[in-house]
Amino acid sequence: MDRHELLTLLQRLKSGELSPDEAIRQVERDSYQELGFAKLDHQRARRLGFPEVVYAQGKADEQLLEVCRAHLAVHPRLLVTRLAPERAPRLAAELLAAGLPGGHYNPTARTLSYGLAGIAPVGGVLVLCAGTADLPVAEEALETARILGAQVELVADVGVAGVHRLLAHQARIDAARVLVVVAGMEGALPSVVGGLARAPIIAVPTSVGYGTGLGGVAALLTMLNSCAPGVTVTNIDNGFGAGYAAALINRGPQGQ
Repeated sequence: MDRHELLTLLQRLKSGELSPDEAIRQVERDSYQELGFAKLDHQRARRLGFPEVVYAQGKADEQLLEVCRAHLAVHPRLLVTRLAPERAPRLAAELLAAGLPGGHYNPTARTLSYGLAGIAPVGGVLVLCAGTADLPVAEEALETARILGAQVELVADVGVAGVHRLLAHQARIDAARVLVVVAGMEGALPSVVGGLARAPIIAVPTSVGYGTGLGGVAALLTMLNSCAPGVTVTNIDNGFGAGYAAALINRGPQGQ
C-alpha cells in the first residue's frame, strides 16, 4: 500500500464509507496474502525494491506451487532458490499450465527465475570461484544478482593453486563495480583478490573440502581473518546472500 492508497483508505474511513474493522482487514490484505501455511509479503518490492524470494528446500511440492502461483499473479519477477533438479520440471510445467510464462531453470545453481526478459541489466558484478566444485554456490550468486538487475559475469576455476589463471582476468577485475569471490578448501582466494581489486569484495566460503575443512568452517575462518581490505564475508554456501548484496551495491543508493 503506497501513500496515495493509504490516504484514500483514511478518507473512506473518515467519511464512514469503511468501518474500522474493514479498514484493518484491507490493510492486512494489502500487506500480505494469507495462504494458511505461508504469508506472502507483497509489499516487499515497494519497501526493498525486489519482491520476496521463495526458498524451495523443505517445502512440499503443493506448497511450493501455490506460493509461486500466488506470487506470479502479483509480481512479474520471481526467484526460487534451492530447487532440486528432480523437482524443477514439474513445478515449471504446472505454472505454465496455469497460464504463467515460462521460467529459466539453472540446474547448477538450483534456481528458477521469472521475469528476466524484462530486465535491462546495469553496472558490473563479477563472480569468481576457486574451483569447479564451487560452481553451485557461484552460479546461485550469479542468478540472484541477475534477477535483481545486475550485469553479471562468472569466471570459474581461478583458485590459488594456479594463481596465473586469476591474473589473466585482471582487466575484468579492474572493471567490476563489486566482486563475489567463492572458495572452499582453505578459502584463500578472496584475500588474493583483495590485493588486486579496487571494488568491494563479498567472500563466500563453501563446504567443499576434506575433513579438516569442517564443512566450510576452515574457509569461513580464513575469510573472516583476511588481512586484505574491503573483504566482507557471508555464511557458508550462501551464494544467494552474496548475489543479493552485490546487486544492491551495484545499483547504488536509492536503487539508482
